[in-house]
Amino acid sequence: MNNDCLILVVEDDAPVRNLIITTLGTHDYSYIPAATGEQAILAASSHNPDIVLLDLGLPDISGIEVIKKIRSWSTMPIIVISARSEDSDKIEALDAGADDYLTKPFSVEEMLARIRSTQRRLTYMRHADENQAVFVNGSLKIDYSANCVFVGDQLIHLTPIEYKLLVLLSRNVGKVLTYQFITKNVWGSSYDSEIASLRVFMASLRKKIDADNPGETCIQTHIGIGYRMIKAE
Repeated sequence: MNNDCLILVVEDDAPVRNLIITTLGTHDYSYIPAATGEQAILAASSHNPDIVLLDLGLPDISGIEVIKKIRSWSTMPIIVISARSEDSDKIEALDAGADDYLTKPFSVEEMLARIRSTQRRLTYMRHADENQAVFVNGSLKIDYSANCVFVGDQLIHLTPIEYKLLVLLSRNVGKVLTYQFITKNVWGSSYDSEIASLRVFMASLRKKIDADNPGETCIQTHIGIGYRMIKAE
């Protein structure tokens, strides 16, 4: 049952909004519908939903502005559902604070899968101690206090940059991090040369942590956008 998960649905297109809320209701999710950005901000502040499904093309203010306003006081997960499919639109939304991006037209099965993934991340984050000394994700273990990384029982030797990248991804497990966000946090700026370096370091990092499982990785690439660490089942 999903009754304890409240989802704010922000969509001005009535048929699409009805499709979403009907699907949520069928799968036992509680929901609040909103047709404008202002309604969305009011509902988010008064009801504190667990997840926000947000269209970008709203009639009053842009979805990007809604994301920024919510992010000024809350970390509630925001999944963008938009017809805008350009990488630049996705990057803008993710950099503003969105957690995921679903492009229209979409299948309700994919929407539900994104919601379940976000729920797993929420559950993990709520049960994890923010000051935890050790992060575990499947066979990957990061000992933050000792700056050590293990895959299974094997100690993995990482460069300082590789370690910073891995820690950043693990601190945001389940969330898509854009190239710009990562480079600003690791290098302090976001120039094209650093994004090129990021790809090289990420390839090296994956090779080291996936050595025992070639072809499988906990770090997912979102082409043209960035990377996400997947939470192991």
